[in-house]
Amino acid sequence: MKITVGYLATPSGDDGVALAIALARALDASIDIVLVVSVDEPVMEGSGPYRKVLEAKAKGWVDDAAAQVPSDIAVTTHVLSHESFARALIDFAVQTDADMIVVGGAGDGLLNRHSIGSVAGQLLHASEVPLALAPRGYRLSEAPITDLTVAVPTRASAPNPLPFAIALASAAHVPVRLVSLVSLEPTGAPSGETSLDTRRRQVAAAQENLEHAARTLPDIDGLQSIVADGSSLDEAMGNLDWKPGDVLFLGSSGLASPKRVFLGSSATKILRAAPVPVVVVPHE
Repeated sequence: MKITVGYLATPSGDDGVALAIALARALDASIDIVLVVSVDEPVMEGSGPYRKVLEAKAKGWVDDAAAQVPSDIAVTTHVLSHESFARALIDFAVQTDADMIVVGGAGDGLLNRHSIGSVAGQLLHASEVPLALAPRGYRLSEAPITDLTVAVPTRASAPNPLPFAIALASAAHVPVRLVSLVSLEPTGAPSGETSLDTRRRQVAAAQENLEHAARTLPDIDGLQSIVADGSSLDEAMGNLDWKPGDVLFLGSSGLASPKRVFLGSSATKILRAAPVPVVVVPHE
């Protein structure tokens, strides 16, 4: 497997590298660390010497990032020039057949929470490969990947991250927890449906996905399915127990173009409440 890391020489950039290391170790994957140098359009006359200095700096930054990667994980560094960091990262990941893009968040968020910066925001609405997001301060964690939690859809037509999560769980030999989040917030429930009816529907959806997982991968260990309740999605997330080595998987919105990531409003609330890394899976 291959993991592409979108890197900036910041603590958040190091958060992304740390997550890539944890994923690479669990999945026996290699890592490409990519830093994108902005290209001014039109190119300013006399900017050549400045660009050479900037590219040399960038090479030093990615080399420093690569030095964080343990010697038993294959790592390659790349400095690209492009007017869009996100577009360059997506194109690189697609061209190199990467299985996942990994980035850190913005630098102004709460510790162990997600804060979406400009690059992550663009990737969350355009990436053609699964996108893994490191919470702020993840570089301080040394926990290996030990569990996968999947937020299962509550409607049959909704994009489902479960197949991708199961594939990774099989490769990493870790258990899978299927979670159906129930809240009193409007989530597209049928007109006239009571909260009790909503809960019953959510429970049925979780059970259906559990049975699907069992059929898809009968020998998976530790497979479980639960419903988390709360007056809001934040509260429902807070009622879950999280392990240091957990990773949460979210599906894209049904509005997403095929083979693209697009984070919907409910998934955005879940992401911001998650105290663990989050992987957003493109719409199939």
